[in-house]
Amino acid sequence: MVEVWYGIVALMLTLYVVLDGFDLGAGMLHVVVARTDAERRQVLAAIGPYWDGNEVWLIAAGGALFAAFPKAMAAGLSGFYLAIVLLVWCLLLRGISIEFRSHVGDPLWRSFWDTVLALASGLLALFFGAALGNLLRGLPLRPDGWFGLALFTDFTARPPVGILDWYTVLVGTFAMLALAFHGALYLAWRTDGAVRERSLAIARPAAWIAVIAWPLVTWATVAVHPAMFAAFARRPLAWMGLALALAGAIAIAAGLRRGRDLAAFLGSSGFIAGLLIATAASLFPVMLRAVPDASLSITAYAASNDLHGLRVALGWWSLGFPLAIGYLVLLFRLHRGRAAAAREGEGY
Repeated sequence: MVEVWYGIVALMLTLYVVLDGFDLGAGMLHVVVARTDAERRQVLAAIGPYWDGNEVWLIAAGGALFAAFPKAMAAGLSGFYLAIVLLVWCLLLRGISIEFRSHVGDPLWRSFWDTVLALASGLLALFFGAALGNLLRGLPLRPDGWFGLALFTDFTARPPVGILDWYTVLVGTFAMLALAFHGALYLAWRTDGAVRERSLAIARPAAWIAVIAWPLVTWATVAVHPAMFAAFARRPLAWMGLALALAGAIAIAAGLRRGRDLAAFLGSSGFIAGLLIATAASLFPVMLRAVPDASLSITAYAASNDLHGLRVALGWWSLGFPLAIGYLVLLFRLHRGRAAAAREGEGY
């Protein structure tokens, strides 16, 4: 049952990154790919039906952590307090900027909120990537299971560690790049005209840079966490994740070459999902890795709820998850086709 819930949490976090990832990518790029007010409202029309619903997957993943692994969630929330505050502010500013930018017709007002949206979206991608980097590198867990992190220390990945160092910034930058081309490919699929052409012009080099940077980030991860790759060799699910990422990279290249926007976007979804699946499979059962003493790490088995609680939670999840997926499918079905900017006064 512990293994099932570890997989559920990993699945829901992967869904969040893939789904809200295209919102974040579109948000950070919209000031570049859209240059007029009508074009920017076209970008917002493309993500408008989805962005707030996609954020719910993050809340749902947090609820799953609370239900299944309360000790890991408690330690993580307290230790990453500063980072979580920054994330919450960025999430707030992103939502406010989308909702407020068209309330006033003044160009300065709209330009301000467009800039806020781009900055908040880019910082969210960077912070989420840095958070993953912290989990891979390790945390200064004490024997009582708690830890505290400064924003940065000496910028090395050796203890005493902070939230930011060369490795976590590298992973955060890679996450920004991956979500940027993910968002660009989504906009190429869902928009037309100048916005689509500019999105494709960004997606092509960004996708290639991300695929080329992938081995660099992998090498850096081997340097800071060599045991993870020893586990990778023994995990069939990790190999399946790697195969999905490779297939996604091939689909991106083929879709861009043949002008198949949806295929390229699905490829980027597979690429990101595959990387996360391989990572989660390689880390199991460790949820919070301790450095320098790995024996203090918090594992899924040590952090899990009792068996009865896990079974009850699984029953409720089995009811809610299909409904959420059905709603997502219905939403994409209702809003299929290229997005068009709403007329002035009628929305974004």
